[in-house]
Amino acid sequence: QLLIIDDEQRFGVKQKEKLRQMKANVDVLSLSATPIPRTIYLALSSFKKMSLIRTPPRGRQAVKTEILPYSEKLIKKIINTELKRKGQIYLLHNRIETIEKASEKIRSLCKRAKVGMIHGRMQEKKLLKVMDDFQKEKTNILVATTIIENGLDLPNVNTIIIEDATRLGLAQAHQIRGRVGRSSTKSYAYFLYDPQKMTPLA
Repeated sequence: QLLIIDDEQRFGVKQKEKLRQMKANVDVLSLSATPIPRTIYLALSSFKKMSLIRTPPRGRQAVKTEILPYSEKLIKKIINTELKRKGQIYLLHNRIETIEKASEKIRSLCKRAKVGMIHGRMQEKKLLKVMDDFQKEKTNILVATTIIENGLDLPNVNTIIIEDATRLGLAQAHQIRGRVGRSSTKSYAYFLYDPQKMTPLA
């Protein structure tokens, strides 16, 4: 018998132990894009075997990651650059209360942008319609919360802009960056921060 735990970093120690106790003598394979410190410690101590998959799928390029101070001028430039090469963009705005204002701001910054918006409190039918339009390239920018974190594989989305990136944990930031770069096209991830709240070193 084999138990496969995907996205291991999302499970706590108690949860994983409970899963293992459900059956006796089960082999466990844990998968993680961002191994948690305890897993790394167990691997380095030889209590757990760890393998690294270093080879990307054929034709894939590494995501170019930039950490920059927030500015509307920069966002406009990033959007126009991606739209010129006929690509699509995720814009992560992780506050439901202000996500509509963020969508309006993008529309005013870039007149040719066709903007969709999703978050976790939307009605399912509406959410599916917005995602379907984005997948069919009827819209070219998707303003979203971290609802986009898992399971999306859209090869034409090659730029992601994360507003207020300091609110994300490292594992979550790594996971979100993985939403782009799903094809052979060069992709970009822009993690933006408020320069008044963060030092360049931080």
